[in-house]
Order: sequence, then C-alpha cells, then structure tokens
Amino acid sequence: MQQQNIPIGTLVDTYKRGELRLPEIQRHYVWQATRVRDLLDSLYRGYPSGSILMWETDEPVPTRDFAIAQETNAFAGRKLLLDGQQRLTSLTAVLGGEMVSVRGRKRPIDILFNLEHPDGPPTDDTEVETDESSPLTPDDEVNDEVEETDEAEQGLQEKLNRRTFVVASKNLLSQPNWVSVSHVFGTANDTDILKKAGIKDLDDPRYQKYSDRLKKLRAIKDYQYVVHVLERAMSYEEVTEIFVRVNSLGAKLRSSDLALAQMTSRWPNLLKELEAFQEECEQSWFTIELGHLVRAIVVFATQQCLFRSVASTPVDKLKAGWEQAKEGLRYAINFLRTNVGIEDESLLSSPMFIHTLAAVSRVKDNKLTADEQNKLLHWLLVANARGRYSRGSTETLLNEDLAIVFRDQDIGKLMEPVKRQFGRLHVEPGDLAGRGVNSPLFSLAYLALKASGAKDWYSGLGLSLTHQGKLHFIQWHHIIPKSLLKAQGYETGEINEISNMAFITGQTNRRISNKEATDYLANIVDKQGAQALTSQCVPTDPELWATARYRDFLQQRRVALAERMNSFIREKAKL
Repeated sequence: MQQQNIPIGTLVDTYKRGELRLPEIQRHYVWQATRVRDLLDSLYRGYPSGSILMWETDEPVPTRDFAIAQETNAFAGRKLLLDGQQRLTSLTAVLGGEMVSVRGRKRPIDILFNLEHPDGPPTDDTEVETDESSPLTPDDEVNDEVEETDEAEQGLQEKLNRRTFVVASKNLLSQPNWVSVSHVFGTANDTDILKKAGIKDLDDPRYQKYSDRLKKLRAIKDYQYVVHVLERAMSYEEVTEIFVRVNSLGAKLRSSDLALAQMTSRWPNLLKELEAFQEECEQSWFTIELGHLVRAIVVFATQQCLFRSVASTPVDKLKAGWEQAKEGLRYAINFLRTNVGIEDESLLSSPMFIHTLAAVSRVKDNKLTADEQNKLLHWLLVANARGRYSRGSTETLLNEDLAIVFRDQDIGKLMEPVKRQFGRLHVEPGDLAGRGVNSPLFSLAYLALKASGAKDWYSGLGLSLTHQGKLHFIQWHHIIPKSLLKAQGYETGEINEISNMAFITGQTNRRISNKEATDYLANIVDKQGAQALTSQCVPTDPELWATARYRDFLQQRRVALAERMNSFIREKAKL
C-alpha cells in the first residue's frame, strides 16, 4: 500500500475533473451543513481530520455518481475513493461553490466565516446531531433557534459571534463581519470583502487582521491529507473487506451501510435496484431508507434481522430474499395507508414495523381472514402508539416478532410480547401528561382525530399529509399560544404537550398567529360551529380557553383525547 500527502486543492481538482470515481459499495452523500461547518473549523485551526483511502485498479468495478457533477474523463474508474467521500464532496462544494445532489435534489452548502472571530480555541461545545423529528410541520411560533424576545435574539447573536464558522443565514450574511466561504475561495481579491466590512483605507487596524485571516482561510486548500492507495493487484472482494473493516473500526458507517457494501461486492448493480424501489415507494408518499431495504433482504433471506449474517449468506439466497421483500413491503405500505390511515413513514414510531407487516404478507400469501386483519390492526396500532421498536434493543424485539410470524404463523400471538413489554394497552389521560410531538402517542392522536372527521378550522379540508401546496400542508398548532404561556411562566414540556396541539393548515395557522385563544376560538365557533372544536377534542367551555386556566384546559382535553384514541383502536380492530 502506497502513502502520499496530497493537498486538498489537488484532491478537489481531481474530483472535479472526473479522475476519481465512487464505487457502488459507498453510501450516498449524507452530511448536514453543520458537519461541513465543523470540518472547515478543524482545517482552519490545523487540527487532524483523518485520512483518505483510494484504490487504483483496471478492474471493471460498478460505480455510482458523486453528489457533485464531474467532467468526463478518460481516466475515470482508475482511481476509486473508498474513504473520504463525505469530506471531499463537502470541500469540493464549499471551495468551488458547487451544488450537491441529496436524494435527487440539488442544494448549496453555504457556510459563513466570521472575520471578527475570537482568537484561541473554540469557545462553544460541539453540537450533536439528532434524528428526532415529528410527523408534521410545527406551527409558526415554534423556532428552536430564535425566540420571540429581543433579549433571546441578542443572546443568540452573541453566541454566533463567538464562532468562526456558521451555517449561512440571510441575517448574518447582511452583517459586515460575516462573509461566504465560497465567495472567499472564488476570488483572490479581498477589496470587496474588506469594503463590506467597513474598511476604507490601509490605516484601519482591522485591515491587516482581516487580510491575514482571509489568507489563513484560503490556505485550507494547501492542507495535506494523508492518502493511502491500495495495490492494483487486489481483488474487489479484498477491497470490500478492507472497506468494511476500516469503517467498522472507525464507527463511521452504520451496520446497514457495511452490510450493503458486502452485498454489492457480490451482487453488481444492487444499489440501482434498491434506489429504483425507493422511487417506486416515494410515488406512494413512503420513503424507505436504504438501510431498511437492506434489512428487508436480510429478513427474508434469513428469517431474522441481524446484519452480521450477510457475510455468511449465499448471494442467491439474498437475491431470493429481495424478491420476497419487494412484495412484502408493497403490501405493508398499502396496509398502512388504506387500513390504518398512516399516509407516510413519519407516522410510524419506528420503520421496523414495515418488516413485521411484510413478513405477515409473505407468510399468509396476502390472504388474511377478517379475524387476522383485525388482530394485525390491533397489534400495529397499540405497538406503534407505545413505541415497541423505539426503546431498548430494537433488533431483539423485531427478531422476537419475526420468530412468531415465521414460526407460529399466528398473528394473534404478536400481542403477547407487547403486553409483557408495556402491561396496560389502553391509553389513560395521564399518559399524555408531558408528552410532546416526539412521543409515539402523538401519531395516534393525529390518526384518531383524522378518522373521526376532524377538519381544518377555516378551509374545511380534512386532515391529510398529502395535501397539495404549502398553504394546505397540515401543521401542529399550539391551541393556547406558546408565547403567552411562556410569559406566564409555564415550562416548555407543559407548553408543548400533545394536549395543547391541534392540526390545521399552514394558511389557517398564519391567520391565527399568536392570538389569544379566547378570541380566535370564539371566532371559529361563530363561523364553523362548535363541531369544529369537538372534532379535535378541544373543550368548548370559553372559560377554559383563558391562558390562566391552561392546566384545567389540559386536564379536560387529556380525557377527551384519550377516549378518542381508545375508541379509534377499538373501531379499527373491531374489538
């Protein structure tokens, strides 16, 4: 194995010229802008940022496109990038002002540089990314970065001014000391940048400081990565094994990514098949991550869900599993949409549910009796609302359910482990206390209200996640306004409780804004009737709408919501 020291600028040029290709075993570009920000900060400070792994080969290896378009090059395919894709793509995008393609959509990576950044080490803690999300769009009041008060906004500004790099915003870009990183690399002349910063002549004490900092920023192109190059004589199978080991030791890739790499080394063009199926599912508003498609293959090839079995499973068996998986997943999506009202994957507390449903489909050959349908519905609604696959050892729990399906083929037995896990199956009012939009119960509340005919309070549209046009997207809305509750001293968990949420369109949300509930709810009753509120379990007693009666409001709505949710399950499962 050869080792070279190559400047970032040279690596970026190699990338753009198309001399470097991406083997199929690699995953998509997945970095968020905050990761790119932190990489630039490390490089600017001269901190280590890993190495690059390549393979030079004449072997016809299946490849995939980078997230940034490349020039056509006769040497394409001779150098394959095995480790460093996320960093190199990010740097190519930022240094060249290039757009990156993420899930078929092109977007810029805009990072700003603070000319007035403090000297010394970073003063803020490293941020941790989260995958948590709610199934619906929050109302306009919810803003995790900037609160409604001038004091909070000033505090945020002071925090950002202590940073060297930040993800771009229009507000910051308009300020004199912030400049686009891509703009800096796109020009060798600092005149416009310094002019924007308010520097009019060489006597300004900031002139030399800012000029030195811009020079230091551009010097990132000269940062040399250690590049390891594997020997040409190595086989694709050997290289794949190295790829898996490197990423396993570094914990850089998820186990699903490593399993996919092992599959593609023996199964050319698998990735294209998986992505084609993804597109098919998205036409039905369902997004299934590649990792769960890989898991589905494992489920049907081995009757369990552990990725570590991929290496020892013959490729013919994996291919047969994929054919079974496709049919099972199609059934699962249709069952969720038409039998439950789950219109997209965001209403599932875990994507793991699709595997159990798919397994039922194949074991029963899509021939479920009425009793089996009801039992499956009962299990799904209760398990989803309780978050069966959202806590503890999720793979162990899924394997437990798959064993019941494949071994016993008795759908009714699926409820037994749910009872052991949670004890009580029905929802009580107290279960909603302090539970917010990330609770599995939130999705059940939405489904229950939708099924009972709840509508937007002004447009008359029924609840649906598939509405056309941004004005009609369904959002969750604080019935008692967030700003008013904060002013009264209520804690965040209490303010954002499920029992303070209604489901309305974005247009209606903007119309209501942060008006007193006593005003806008009275208007809704006057224009739409009391049914508009009762359909969403909102108390009709005007005295409970007052901010001062918030806890009484919550208590009454918890009772109504819990009953509606339990009724929904009973009606769906015909209990």
